[in-house]
Amino acid sequence: MGSSSSSSSYRERNSTADRALDILGMFSTEQPVISGAEVAARLGVARSTGYRYLQSLVANRYLEEAPGGGFRLGLRILELARLARRTYGLSEVAGPVLIELAAVVHETVLLTRRVGDLVVCLDRAESETHRARISYERGSTLPVNAGASALVLLAWTEPAEARAVLESTPLRRFTSATLTEVEPLMDRLARIREAGYSLSRAELDDDVLGVAAPIRDDHGQVIAAVSVAAVASRVSAEFEQEIIQRVRAAAEQISERRALIEG
Repeated sequence: MGSSSSSSSYRERNSTADRALDILGMFSTEQPVISGAEVAARLGVARSTGYRYLQSLVANRYLEEAPGGGFRLGLRILELARLARRTYGLSEVAGPVLIELAAVVHETVLLTRRVGDLVVCLDRAESETHRARISYERGSTLPVNAGASALVLLAWTEPAEARAVLESTPLRRFTSATLTEVEPLMDRLARIREAGYSLSRAELDDDVLGVAAPIRDDHGQVIAAVSVAAVASRVSAEFEQEIIQRVRAAAEQISERRALIEG
C-alpha cells in the first residue's frame, strides 16, 4: 500500500511540475502577460485548477501579478537567467552548432578568436567521416596573416588597427600562397568584408581549404569566427559553395544563440 501511495504521489508531483513548465512556456515577446483564464483554457483544466498552479508559481517568485491584471514572469526567472549567462562561455554557446556543422560537411570545424597579433583556437569539432591533418588544438595559436580564420577576424577590425597589427608583426610564409606583405593583405581584408566570409586555399597548410565567417556580439562587432578546414583535393566547386553557405549560417546561428543568452 505504501509503495502504491508513493508511486501515485510521484506521478502527481511530476504532473504538477509539467503544468508549471507548460505555463512558463506560454510567455513570449509577443505575450509578456497572460491571464488566469487563458492559462486554464490552454491547459485544458478548470479555472480553479489553473489559478492554483499560478498561485504556486507566484508564491515561489517565478511569476508575479502584472499591474494591469494577469501574470508576468517574476524575479526568480531573472535570477536564473543571470546565473545561466554567467555559466555560458562562447565555447558552450557555439558547441552544438560546431558539432552539427562538422557532421553535415564531414570536415573539421574550428572556433577562433583574435588576441592581439595571434589567433587562438577556442574549440574544435571533428567529423567522424573525414579529418583534415591540422594541428589546431584547443588553446593553440595561429598566425594573423594566414588562413581563413585569421583573415576573417582581422577583416572586421578597424582598418587602422588591422594595419598596425600587420606592420608590427613578423609575417611568416607557410606556403607559396601565404601573403606576407601589408598592402596585399589590406586589399584582401577589404574583399573579405565585401564578401562576408573568408576563403583560403593552402595558405597555412598545403592542400587545406579554409572557409570562415564572423561571429558578432549584440552591437554587430565581430568577436570570433567559425571555420571549416577541409582537404582541398576532395572539395568540388559545388561542395565549396555549400560549405560557404553552411559556415555563414552557423556563424549567424552562434551570434543569435549568444545574443539570446547575453540578452
